[in-house]
Amino acid sequence: MGEQTLDPESWDEMRALGHRMVDDMFAYLQNLRDRPVWQPMPDEVRARFQEPAPSGPTAPGRVYEDFLETVLPYVTGNAHPRFWGWVCGQGIPIAMLAELLAGAIDSSVDGFDDAGTHVEAQVIEWCKTMLGYRSQASGLLVSGCSMANFVGLAVARNTVARDAAHLADSVDVKHRGLAGFAPMTVYASTEGHSSLQKAVQLLGLGTDGLRKVPVDAGYRIDLAALEAAIAADRAAGRRPLCVVGNAGTVNTGAIDDLPALADLAAREDLWFHVDGAFGACAALSPGLRPLVAGLERADSIAFDLHKWMYFPYEAGCALVRSDAEHREAFRYEAAYMAPATRGLAAARSQQFTEYGPQLSRGFRALKLWMGIKEHGLDRFRVLIEQNVEQAAYLGRLVEESSELELLAPVSLNVVCLRYRGGLEPDDPRLNPLNQELLARLQESGVAVPSHTVLEGRFAIRVSNTNHRTLSTDFDLLVAEVERLGRDLEKADSESAQ
Repeated sequence: MGEQTLDPESWDEMRALGHRMVDDMFAYLQNLRDRPVWQPMPDEVRARFQEPAPSGPTAPGRVYEDFLETVLPYVTGNAHPRFWGWVCGQGIPIAMLAELLAGAIDSSVDGFDDAGTHVEAQVIEWCKTMLGYRSQASGLLVSGCSMANFVGLAVARNTVARDAAHLADSVDVKHRGLAGFAPMTVYASTEGHSSLQKAVQLLGLGTDGLRKVPVDAGYRIDLAALEAAIAADRAAGRRPLCVVGNAGTVNTGAIDDLPALADLAAREDLWFHVDGAFGACAALSPGLRPLVAGLERADSIAFDLHKWMYFPYEAGCALVRSDAEHREAFRYEAAYMAPATRGLAAARSQQFTEYGPQLSRGFRALKLWMGIKEHGLDRFRVLIEQNVEQAAYLGRLVEESSELELLAPVSLNVVCLRYRGGLEPDDPRLNPLNQELLARLQESGVAVPSHTVLEGRFAIRVSNTNHRTLSTDFDLLVAEVERLGRDLEKADSESAQ
């Protein structure tokens, strides 16, 4: 047998299969409303995922049939117009095609003198402009906001520790580590994202180094409690490091008082990081930008374009005020990565591997570059404003219903509600009733909200980052929640008799 490759035996057959895949996926997206949002996977399909890896080849057409039979019908469903679970975007067709192009090119965008580097650099410049952030800032495209939060806090740890000249134990943690030095503390509200816990753990600060500060009635960080926590840590010999502000919490969409947090961080000589996972994108809208005022004062910002910019996964972004501080946190010299005077490795001025933990980096910038070029930022602004208006509409539907109840103020695009029917607000049956209601709603395929718990109350949580949603979809949601709630309340009453 001669030398082999992984290219197809017949390019014509593979090309025909590729055309079929593209046609099928366009039909899938075009006809989403005819499909259930989500459906449980049958046991016989689930069993197929336990089969061992094949030792021999399978015809590409048969592999694609397996995809159509076992994968496509049982995906999360976030492309659907009535998916409002967690904070997921829906993808856009040109970005789907861009993923095909990126896969064919298969560039590792780490800083070569190639188009991939220039595309990502341009997208980062666009991101800074979108958020009104300083033009001198650096940036990096990452997998999502969890990694973006990690990047921001890593730069904070290194910079604050190194520059704390007024402290006796000022330390170059990048080279010397944290052993023997005062423990550092990061401050975020109790509504802060779980990725902050992972970040402080991975950065050697320990989860005990994350202070979870109480929130007010609007689920925003309590500034007095924050100041008290910082003072207590200083008195205990700890080193306050960073304050994290939320620009759109996951639970309720609440936005912390970012200008006040920026002032506090400046007074206390702390790094100011903003987790703007989806809410930062509100800065695109002149009408909504005042809600995230203070964002431009952050030392670092984390946000996702696969959330409220609707792009396919993965597409997160970390922005840092100082290119030098950002680069210093991750830069290491290696002969095999050194720039050359000529050739592909020449002029590696934008070496993305020096701004984050990854060396191998996919061409995720291409889908953003093509999608923004196709639609323009004004189209994204209109859709973001539309989602906010739709969330307000849903909030009004809930308030007008005699059977439903809002469990938190409607913030941005998040609505938390429950079915209450004829039960008292503190009736212990409400939590299990709404848990069962949500499960039935999801299993019916009609809609997929998610859930959370607010002050001990189980909430049906609607997060509207969906460019395909219509207001009539919320009419249907309310009608279904009321219907399912009545059925469950009636069944519970009958079983108690």
